[in-house]
Amino acid sequence: MNRGSRNSGHSDAHGRRGGVNLPALRGHNEALVLDLLRGAGPAGLGRTELAARTGLTPQAVSKITARLGAGGLVAEAGRAASTGGKPRTLLRLVPDARHAVGVHLDRDVLRAVRVDLAGRVVADSGGPLDFGAGPEAAVEAVVRAVARLGDPYGPPLLGVGVAAPGPLDHRAGVMGRVTGFPSWKGFPLRGVLEGRLGLPVLLDKDTNAGAAAAAGAWLRATWPEPGSEADVAGAGAVGAVGAVGADVVAPAGEGLAGGGPHTCVYLHVGTGLGAGLWLGGGVYRGARSAAGEFGHQVLLLDGPPCRCGARGCVEVLCLEAVARGDLPGAARIVGEAAANLVALLDVDRVLLGGRVVASAPDVFVAGVGAVLAGRALDPARPVVALAGAGVAEGAAEMALTSLFGRAG
Repeated sequence: MNRGSRNSGHSDAHGRRGGVNLPALRGHNEALVLDLLRGAGPAGLGRTELAARTGLTPQAVSKITARLGAGGLVAEAGRAASTGGKPRTLLRLVPDARHAVGVHLDRDVLRAVRVDLAGRVVADSGGPLDFGAGPEAAVEAVVRAVARLGDPYGPPLLGVGVAAPGPLDHRAGVMGRVTGFPSWKGFPLRGVLEGRLGLPVLLDKDTNAGAAAAAGAWLRATWPEPGSEADVAGAGAVGAVGAVGADVVAPAGEGLAGGGPHTCVYLHVGTGLGAGLWLGGGVYRGARSAAGEFGHQVLLLDGPPCRCGARGCVEVLCLEAVARGDLPGAARIVGEAAANLVALLDVDRVLLGGRVVASAPDVFVAGVGAVLAGRALDPARPVVALAGAGVAEGAAEMALTSLFGRAG
């Protein structure tokens, strides 16, 4: 029986995605192979390993890798140690074959990065932004930022990922009723930017991009720095250990290709509060792209009014503590809300990011961790750590998904 005919490209019980030996699904199978090579890092994988992990025939893998090699996406990584027969040729992803841009539209600042296929930042740009000035001004700011990052002699751009405050419709690329900014409601940001940039654009919430950034940082931890001895030599075993932050470690092969968390929540504390959910190896958005409205859960009945219209929300309580300089108090408030989320979702990790966290990282990691420890129902509580990358990096990570066949 042809091994590829046993599946239709879905994940198996162990989370492995299978290939399909059908001409109509050539793009799916190429993305699957690229995803595995990305996770393997500079060490690479042999064609036999690729066939075993995808369920594709060796002949199909050879054809796919030949096409990818002709397109400059795959190159030889050397030869595996001989086990008695002819040494196997190893293949690796070529990170500089393509690039992507990620843009973070915050309420008062814009940050943009250009990344390679490994998700490593090769250029960045930023500046002030008045989100309240309306969509047209923001569009012009994004166009200028992408132009600044452009390299006419560099690798082609796959696309642009844009992370913005929610709510928004991820599928339609349309902004929702952003709290405090009514002029954005219904604005087709993705379509307008695609028309201006001439590139594919992916639009998502800033917190979802933060979750993707955390997973991407986990993956990049298995890749040596460009130009390092390990990078040049292609050192590092397949299945190496990756990490986000100093104390988050898990075996490669979990979640994201080559290494990443199965379940984590990214908590963003900046001009607002929100959560990005990484569940089962991908961002969870919900049926209406509305998942992750972490900041608007009510902690204090009849508490101070929040700009969303409710009272006693996590966001208003936390930001009031920040405004009066009580960062330990703000961390405890975030911790209480995080404990509610952990109790509901049973996540492995709570990752923290945003400018407020960056201003006092130790305070927030310790404060949130203490609350989770105090409210834990069993000893196996989630790890609390800093996210390994920013929202702009996460937006770029999402823009790469077209090549690797993932939903971001």
